[in-house]
Amino acid sequence: MNHFGALSPRHFEVLHAIVQNYIDTGEPVASRTIARRHPLSPASIRNMMADLAEEGYLSQPHTSAGRVPTEQAFQSYAGTLMGSRIVQAELDRLQAELQQFPAVEDRIERSSQLLTQLTRQLGIAAAIPSENRTLDQIELMLLPDSRVLMVVATRDKMVRHRVVAVNDRLTQDELVNIRNYINYNFSGWMLPNIHRELKRRFELESAAYDAILNRVNLLYSKGLLDFGLAAEVHLDGVGNLIGLDLHLTRERLRELFHTLEEKKRILQLLDRFLDPNGEVGIHVGLSDLHPSMGELSLIGIRFELANGLETKVAVLGPMRMNYARAISAVLHVGQAFKTSVV
Repeated sequence: MNHFGALSPRHFEVLHAIVQNYIDTGEPVASRTIARRHPLSPASIRNMMADLAEEGYLSQPHTSAGRVPTEQAFQSYAGTLMGSRIVQAELDRLQAELQQFPAVEDRIERSSQLLTQLTRQLGIAAAIPSENRTLDQIELMLLPDSRVLMVVATRDKMVRHRVVAVNDRLTQDELVNIRNYINYNFSGWMLPNIHRELKRRFELESAAYDAILNRVNLLYSKGLLDFGLAAEVHLDGVGNLIGLDLHLTRERLRELFHTLEEKKRILQLLDRFLDPNGEVGIHVGLSDLHPSMGELSLIGIRFELANGLETKVAVLGPMRMNYARAISAVLHVGQAFKTSVV
């Protein structure tokens, strides 16, 4: 009887050949199929397949059928592909693509689309702002019906906007004065420090007689500079999951799509299964997050930019996916995003 760790390198050569054949065909793999491409006798391969099955790497759907790789087998196979290299021409192409979009939000959305195009799976890209973001500048615009568009850009190239209703009648000239006050006094400040300083100024006795500060206070009370730490998350290619044979009931398929619609669940998925050290992470079988995701695999990478913005890009697809293509796509899109945001 073999035990984990006693399996030979030849066992894993056979195992990985089985996984590749199953990815290519979607059919259970027989020993004679591997024997045609491997310098071992069919009898030796059958014995090795029996050892692999005993150790949990292979299952047998039917008595007379071939063997099917398990989650453990896919994980082992995917681990052999981690040496993917960056192709400079492809990296340059993706960088040029992303640099067409000045805002981080747009680059995140385009990154998810690129992942889907490269892999034909579901592409995920997310940016999580730092708690200590630095203000670049604000812009204010008067809209009809006593509304104001407030746009805040931070140095990590995140741009947030909000439309608020104001009871006081403000003119565009007054909004320009408020904008100039904030940009002149606070551009380059971290947002928490701006909040503290503005509150201090509002509490001064002289603030009651300062017309501009009164107007600043009006918009501040409406949420100016208060945009929280909401992550920017984009998914592309959800429809690619529809045609897959995931062995899900209609109810479970509905649960899967509902799960993918929840930003919080997606962030949990990325946080839980991606390597915190900036290496490509591969996780086969995601039932720990939700039962409907048991037959899916996640390949992704996370990294923090110099401006404090944490970014994650990933591909979500079936266990029977092209892992080499997915790993390459994650590496290239991740590196392109990282170098396009300075």
